[in-house]
Amino acid sequence: MVILLGVVCVLLAGVVVAFARDRARLQRLLADTQARMTQLESDLDAALRPPPPASSAERAMRRVIRTASKVRSHGITGLIQSTVEDLQTWASDDERADILNMAASDGTVTLFFSDIEDSTPLNDRLGDSTWVKVLAAHDRVLRTRIEQYRGQVVKTAGDGFMVAFRDAEAACRAALGIQRDLPRDLTLRRYGPIQVRIGIHTGQVVARDGDYFGRNVAMAARVANLALGGEILASDAVREALDDDAALALVEREAVELKGLAGEHVVWEIRPPVSG
Repeated sequence: MVILLGVVCVLLAGVVVAFARDRARLQRLLADTQARMTQLESDLDAALRPPPPASSAERAMRRVIRTASKVRSHGITGLIQSTVEDLQTWASDDERADILNMAASDGTVTLFFSDIEDSTPLNDRLGDSTWVKVLAAHDRVLRTRIEQYRGQVVKTAGDGFMVAFRDAEAACRAALGIQRDLPRDLTLRRYGPIQVRIGIHTGQVVARDGDYFGRNVAMAARVANLALGGEILASDAVREALDDDAALALVEREAVELKGLAGEHVVWEIRPPVSG
């Protein structure tokens, strides 16, 4: 009997050792796979990253193409009228110069608003000390992607960000990267889920003292207010500003009313591109 128990113990010990060895091997394999996925995503982001600011010749050519498109769509009278209305949104030539570094070839800026969903009750639940850690991790994730896609943080307020991009696709891709990165951050996973809502709009704005004002700023903020945690919503102006081959997918929502802005507005949900 003693011999039998000894044999059983030896066998069990062998099984435990084999299990531990296989578990360690699987953990290494999982870690390697995750590292490869992260590298592939980084390579894809780099490949799809918006190009640097266009040369003056290229900017001029884009302006000609956009102008021709407007004339074809609205006629020369409509083009002149819209241009006059657009110019009236600028306070002065000096203030316009303040944001030329973020303006696209037609003078527009893409604005990005974000905040953490239900941040006040989340702060209350976690306590101030932990909340500071969560905010630091949240800010790190956002600023990394914003910098990658050449955005400019206009201002922050608590967990809220207002960011300017010179390119609509850059803003959308930064938003997709942020939503992908947030659940992967170790700090945010520990205290989460931390859900961020994002709204994006493209248009001309008034710049003063490093800040942005005007109807299009209000539009971007209203679009962000429509989003739920984890969502990215964009105005129809963003859709129009995107190239046909933009590396993302758009899902149309029902037209909505936006507080303080007349009429109904089409809003689109931004999603990762559908793989073939």
